[in-house]
Amino acid sequence: MIHSLIADEDRRRFAFPVCEEKIFLAHAAVTPLPRVVAEAMANYAMQSSRMPQEFAEVLRDIRATRQLAAQLIGAQWEEIALLGPTSLGLSLFANGIDWVPGDELVCYGDDYPANVYPWLDLQRRGVVVHRLRTDQPGEVTPALVRAALTPRTRMVALASCHFFSGRRLEVEEIGALLHERGVLFALDAIQTLGAFPLDVVRAHVDMLSADAHKWMLGPMAMGIVYVAQRHFETIRPTLLGAWNVQSPKFLTQDTIEFVPTAQRYEPGVLNTSGVYGMKAALELLLAAGVENVAARLLELKAVLLSILEPLGFHVLGPACGAHASGITTVWHPSADSAGLFGVLEKEGITASLRSDRSGRDYLRFSPHFYNTEQELVKVGEVLEKALLC
Repeated sequence: MIHSLIADEDRRRFAFPVCEEKIFLAHAAVTPLPRVVAEAMANYAMQSSRMPQEFAEVLRDIRATRQLAAQLIGAQWEEIALLGPTSLGLSLFANGIDWVPGDELVCYGDDYPANVYPWLDLQRRGVVVHRLRTDQPGEVTPALVRAALTPRTRMVALASCHFFSGRRLEVEEIGALLHERGVLFALDAIQTLGAFPLDVVRAHVDMLSADAHKWMLGPMAMGIVYVAQRHFETIRPTLLGAWNVQSPKFLTQDTIEFVPTAQRYEPGVLNTSGVYGMKAALELLLAAGVENVAARLLELKAVLLSILEPLGFHVLGPACGAHASGITTVWHPSADSAGLFGVLEKEGITASLRSDRSGRDYLRFSPHFYNTEQELVKVGEVLEKALLC
């Protein structure tokens, strides 16, 4: 599917309308919607103008979306809640556990803020939060995690890929390490879900959250929240309503009894437009094959680096190998990254501008499988011209 799509420019532009407007290389930020995703959301909106928003097919399609999400990560559909953004799921994990003062949690201090603040806030409940520190951004290794564990460690919360450097986590190795010690493993998977394969069972992931608006090619504020069924009682829902608490015939009961699936984390009506959009996005990605998507992203990364490195750009993070991802972050010793970012924008090329703690700016490129080598060549031409000015 992937190679036939990119070989047919008319088909590619039809399927991904953003290609008609610009070269979009910022999927690690917020993705433009593929046509099928936008149409699915628009069709639902039009149907909802003719009948109540919860018409007969909605519950059926919500369950189908749970099944697709479960297929993507190797889970059971009963373990999937349909919630976004990512920070909502992470906060549910943080707040749902019955922490005891002195419990310890390990996270990475230079992760994306959404995967740090929910854990730091636990300090007010007496939880000791150990923030991993690394010499290079995102260089969280199994050895580093192992060294941070103590008999009081109750959870380790990490991201599957660092948003800045693009370094992928050794999820399975860390998951096995934590599983052996009975430590919970919470994963922020937004920077790899839809881009690289993940099996939560094989990786011993206990809980996961990822919004759809990056590599899953879906809408904002809709995503996948996974909680392994064995932890339903460990992670108590902290948002309560008629959707997740048993309320037969919509009558309030004297006791709180949660529904038996991960719907227990969804307190009320869902972002149904987002559900339809994510359903279409998941169908697209699963049809393409996530393994094929991953291979394509690494192909594009190699092409991009072959263009940028001869121009004198320095690469942050892994250029290839098991830790490489679809994110390529670079800087140039004799050029201002913010200025280069502006030049790219004027030429209709969308990248991202990011900074490190020292204040240095970087260009971050994150193409998806539908981007082409010709688009990356254009990026090189624009940057080469800018560097000569």
